[in-house]
Amino acid sequence: MNVKIALALYDRFTALDIIGPYQVLAALPKTETFFVAEKRGSVKDDSGALRLEATRSFDQVRDADIVVVGGSPFTHTLIPNDPIIPWLREIHARTRWTTSVCTGSLLLAAAGLLNGLEATSHWLMLDYLGTLGAKPTLRRVVFSGERIVTAAGVSSGIDMALALVERMSGRDLAETVQLAIEYDPQPPTDAGSPAKARPEIVTGVQQLFAGILATPG
Repeated sequence: MNVKIALALYDRFTALDIIGPYQVLAALPKTETFFVAEKRGSVKDDSGALRLEATRSFDQVRDADIVVVGGSPFTHTLIPNDPIIPWLREIHARTRWTTSVCTGSLLLAAAGLLNGLEATSHWLMLDYLGTLGAKPTLRRVVFSGERIVTAAGVSSGIDMALALVERMSGRDLAETVQLAIEYDPQPPTDAGSPAKARPEIVTGVQQLFAGILATPG
């Protein structure tokens, strides 16, 4: 039986949020991997320069083994009325794992899936995640309840997917996938979290996103 993996898209998604997990999870044995959105067709990322093809609509996908929803600087604008929210609420009842990357966790929370559960998101949106019923944490990958995994900002989706591969198919496959994609992070700088970055860098990133994040909801 194939492992059915649905990767959810919406207008102005962040590309790496969804492509990172896709690259890893597609390596699971016997997978059926596809992109899904409100409507079939191309969906543009937050830069407007890249598009992914949703081959199925939310109405066509009523069950999946794994659901992945990525984030975006604009995810909060989908709350509370975007069609992805009731779709997540409904499909979660029939998943083995419901997962998010970055601010995708805001959508899980808006769907009522993170109430009282520890969860993570992009560090800039952790406070907002808390207002939606979750218990925010700065941890990079969080397994919550029985079937939910949340990952922190953008690049952490690769870590989340590798952790999920290990849970589902064992350490050997997770290590095989890691080596196959040569995922061996050695960044030239060490400012990948607000705990490590210099204060002026943290302030600069906060200012960079201040206009976008000023009015959640």
